[in-house]
Amino acid sequence: MSTGSDVRETTAPVLSATAADLDALLLIRHVEESLLELFASGELSGTTHTCLGQEYIPVALRTLLREDDFVFSNHRGHGHYLARFGDPAGLLAEIMGRDGAVCGGVGGSQHILREGYLSTGVQGESLPVAAGMALHLSRARPGSLAVAHIGDGTWGEGAVYEALNLAALWRLPLLVVVENNGIAQSTPTTSQMAGSIAGRAAAFGVDHIRVTSTDLARIRGLLGPLVDTARRRPSPLVVEFVTHRLGPHSKGDDTRSPDDVAAAAAFDWYAAATATGDEHFLRADKRLRATVAAVVSEVAARPRSQWTARGSR
Repeated sequence: MSTGSDVRETTAPVLSATAADLDALLLIRHVEESLLELFASGELSGTTHTCLGQEYIPVALRTLLREDDFVFSNHRGHGHYLARFGDPAGLLAEIMGRDGAVCGGVGGSQHILREGYLSTGVQGESLPVAAGMALHLSRARPGSLAVAHIGDGTWGEGAVYEALNLAALWRLPLLVVVENNGIAQSTPTTSQMAGSIAGRAAAFGVDHIRVTSTDLARIRGLLGPLVDTARRRPSPLVVEFVTHRLGPHSKGDDTRSPDDVAAAAAFDWYAAATATGDEHFLRADKRLRATVAAVVSEVAARPRSQWTARGSR
C-alpha cells in the first residue's frame, strides 16, 4: 500500500546557505511580508498569494537551473520570480501597478511574463504548456529544461495527467516541481488526494523523488545528478518537496486551526535561523529588511503605469 502524499514527515529546519543564498532567501521573505502589509493597508488591488515558508525551494533550485531553461510558475510565484531574476522593484511595481512594472502592471501578482518565465493563476494550466515548451526545447536547445512549479492540489486537474502522459511518451525534458504543503487552498490533502504523488508519477513511468529537507546543500546534492541526467538523456522528472505554508491561502483567508498553523510554523527555516542568534544571519536579515523597505517606498512613490492609470479613469 502506498503512503498518501499528505504524510507530513520532514526534517527539522536546517539552513546551510552561502551569502548569495541567504540574501535570496531573505529577499523573498521580506518582499512577501511587505506585500501582506501593503494589502492590509489598501495599497494593492486584486489578490496576492505568498510563499512564506516555501522560499527555500526556488532558492535551492536556482543554481541547478540555467538561463536557457524555461520556468513556469503558479499563483504562489513571487519566490520563483525573485529567485530567477532578483528583481524586487520590477515585481513590486507590477503588483502595485507602478512605472517600471514587468508587464506594465496588467499582470499583477499572478500573471507575469518575462523571457524564460511565465506564471499563471490557473491551476494545472502550466503543465501542458510546459510540456509543449519542453518539446520545443528538445529540438531547438538540447540540454535545456522546462520547469513547472505546481502544488499538491494541482493533481486534481486532468491536464496534469495528459501532460505527464505525453512527456513520458515523447521523453521530454520536463522537470515538475511539486510544492506539497498539505493543503489545497482550504482543503487538506487528506481530504482531496487518494494514493500518492509518487504512485501517480509511476503510473506513467515517470521518475519521482521526494524531498523532505530544507537544507540547500543537501537538496542540491540530491537533485543535481538527477537534473544533469534529465538534460543529457531527456525524460520527465517529478520532484516532490514536502513543505509547509506559513501564511494564508491568499491575503488573510486562513481556514486552518491554530494547531495546524503552529505545526507549520515549527518548520520555518527563518524562525529557526533567527533563534540561533547567529550574527551573520541577523546582520543579513537587517540589511535585506531595510533594502526591501527602501524598494517598497521608492516604488510606491512612482506614478501609475500607463496601463493601470488608463484603467482607473
